[in-house]
Amino acid sequence: MDVLLADELTLMREGLTALCNKLNGFRVVSQVGSAEAALAEIQRLEPAIALLDMGLSDLAATEVIRRVREQNLRTRCAVLSIRKDRKTVLEVLRTGACGYVLKTATSEQMADAMSQFTQGGIYVSPQIEVMSLFSESTTNSEDDPIDALSSREFQVFSLLVDGIRAKEIAARLALSPKTVDTYRSSLMRKLDIHDVAGLVKFAMRRGID
Repeated sequence: MDVLLADELTLMREGLTALCNKLNGFRVVSQVGSAEAALAEIQRLEPAIALLDMGLSDLAATEVIRRVREQNLRTRCAVLSIRKDRKTVLEVLRTGACGYVLKTATSEQMADAMSQFTQGGIYVSPQIEVMSLFSESTTNSEDDPIDALSSREFQVFSLLVDGIRAKEIAARLALSPKTVDTYRSSLMRKLDIHDVAGLVKFAMRRGID
């Protein structure tokens, strides 16, 4: 199975390449350092699997996944991330990702993930309780203000608490700056928080960082 890796850190890419190439039946055919390059390589090669770092700075990994699906490319995309909060994991899976793999995963867990991907399954790192992901999203939505955010609002929220400016958020999400401002105003109203510092404090309390 052909694999594409996208991560801005060279050592991370090289380490994952070495790991994937050791797995029986897998071969890394391309490793890139940006989302735009990843999308171009996916369009050119259509590898079976694309492993995308959640922190790609030029275009959100979820946007890459959306475009791959819109173009009906055969590549299955999974996300590599350090975040473990429920909302982030759910939003990535809802975008159409076939997996959510923590960067703290072991080599054995990565092997399990790759096996699941090739069998058409969905893999979530075992450190994340899969059952609670979906049960909490349906039972606590009225009590949890974060669940009131739309997918776009949550994307903007996540980037704001990472210290990303509105203009750069617009570029990553392929939106206009005016649209980003609209989402920012809407999410702040829903969370009853009125500045970025307040959003950061809220995110830290919720483990969204």
